[in-house]
Amino acid sequence: MSESPTPIIVGTRGSELALVQATATEAALAAAFPDRKILRKVIKTTGDRRTDVSLADVAKAEGTFDKGVFIKEIEEALDAGEIDIAVHSLKDLPTVLEDRYLLAAVLERAPVRDVLVMRQPGGLAALPVEATVGTSSVRRAKQIEWLRPDVQVTDLRGNVPTRLRKLAEDENYDAILLAEAGLVRLGFIPEVATGEVEEVSGIPGLFVTRLDESEFFPAAGQGAIGLEIRAGDAPSRVFAESIGHRETWLRISAEREFLRLLDGGCHTPVGVYSSISGGEIHLKARVFPEAGGTPTSGEARGTDPFTLALELFNSLS
Repeated sequence: MSESPTPIIVGTRGSELALVQATATEAALAAAFPDRKILRKVIKTTGDRRTDVSLADVAKAEGTFDKGVFIKEIEEALDAGEIDIAVHSLKDLPTVLEDRYLLAAVLERAPVRDVLVMRQPGGLAALPVEATVGTSSVRRAKQIEWLRPDVQVTDLRGNVPTRLRKLAEDENYDAILLAEAGLVRLGFIPEVATGEVEEVSGIPGLFVTRLDESEFFPAAGQGAIGLEIRAGDAPSRVFAESIGHRETWLRISAEREFLRLLDGGCHTPVGVYSSISGGEIHLKARVFPEAGGTPTSGEARGTDPFTLALELFNSLS
């Protein structure tokens, strides 16, 4: 009797959103490789353990970049051979990986926009004067302060359901900013808006406004699920690439290369928006000075993501 093929072991964080993303990855792998058993290893990261302080403070204590607190232990599991494919929210991955790791593929992208969640409908215009808005993202904070200079931004940590409950229960917050992809994947809102006024499913009294990506620029890679492997692991590369989505790959390659050219870590507030039509990528960016003030912006079009990113970088003004 021949031995059964070795299983494919997927590593993931344990948050509700991370588990939904892992489930999508496992389903794609199972469909592509029906002879393989797919196993899951849930890994608790420093960022998951330390929700009492800001990402910047956790990162400083760990000697890493902000979002690095969500991947360190997962990469250690890759190193140890405990997992074959690490599943990440792509915007959590650094723009340049260490040589021993490889971003092998991305799944088809979910909606990329940011969402403003409030206790009343109406979006940015309906925010009270000097409203308090919660977010852990420097990019989101800078953009909303630029669009509404009167607002007060406060650090808000926790997974998506926790943040929604904090808004519903804590009157110190007037609104919070979240990623549309997370709300869609967790079933709080449908993928396509069903009307002008949208409520959060399961949490009465909360309303969402999807912020147009050409006005409120998303993060590089937002809405994409990234599959990271050991750089020399040929079988895992085949597994990951077999379930990758080509159009998403072209878009995120352009976005991440632009970020690399900027040397934009998580402290640099950068919004990047891409679309693709007829094989041509349209890339736009908004870069905020860390000290505050008016952002620089630019845009470019082309077919090669790396050439395009350089053109965008050179177009900033």
